[in-house]
Amino acid sequence: IPNQLEDIIALVALYRPGPMSNIPTYNDCKHGIQKPDYLHPLLEEILKPTYGVIIYQEQVMQIAQKLSGFSAGQADILRKAMGKKKRAELEKQKEKFINGAVSNGIKKDVAASIFLKIEPFAEYGFNKSHAAAYGIISYQTAYLKTHFPNEFFAASMTMDISNQSKLSEFYEELKRLNINIVRPDINKCNADFSSDGKDFLYALGAIKNVGYEAISNVVDERKKNGEFKNINDFIKRVSPKDINKLQLEGLVKA
Repeated sequence: IPNQLEDIIALVALYRPGPMSNIPTYNDCKHGIQKPDYLHPLLEEILKPTYGVIIYQEQVMQIAQKLSGFSAGQADILRKAMGKKKRAELEKQKEKFINGAVSNGIKKDVAASIFLKIEPFAEYGFNKSHAAAYGIISYQTAYLKTHFPNEFFAASMTMDISNQSKLSEFYEELKRLNINIVRPDINKCNADFSSDGKDFLYALGAIKNVGYEAISNVVDERKKNGEFKNINDFIKRVSPKDINKLQLEGLVKA
């Protein structure tokens, strides 16, 4: 269970093909079932926040800097070479990495084994600055969905108002959460998805063939001059520019 932002950031980077295989290790180390493997005592500081699992591209760069004395620029060249799997460039970088580590007092075979261990991670390592941005948004949206579900779904569905498959997904989730949905009602609903504090009001602008701008004008008329009493009252009060036969049929069917 994530109990700090660092966990959410790590999960964003781990939940992708490839890195997913490291999730059990991350979990076991987090819960003390397994001891983290930091590869070398010098790397403990870099790998401690992720329990010895190399998750981010930045960690690969930090390892090269700490272990082999690479500059930030050189470490970035190493990261690119590992990610792109350019064999000739990689061999050159490997030699630099091992020589730098040896100059730092690390045995050659230890340096070579560390290089082999970080190579697969660099291939699919995620950029931590991206993962952090996604992690914060995930945390904020999870908070809103938990504490303000009606408003959260109203905003999310309005954003995808013309995407029918997305709306269907959200609709199923609303039902799963037992949120009462008011089906399209010309006197209650708005052009956008909305909430009256208790119920979730389906958007009139999401009805097929109706048109968002046209229905917005109809809702404005209702707000200005009161609810529509019946179909005749509706036809008298709305502008023919806004509602034609096809649009009226769409509203009737909804």
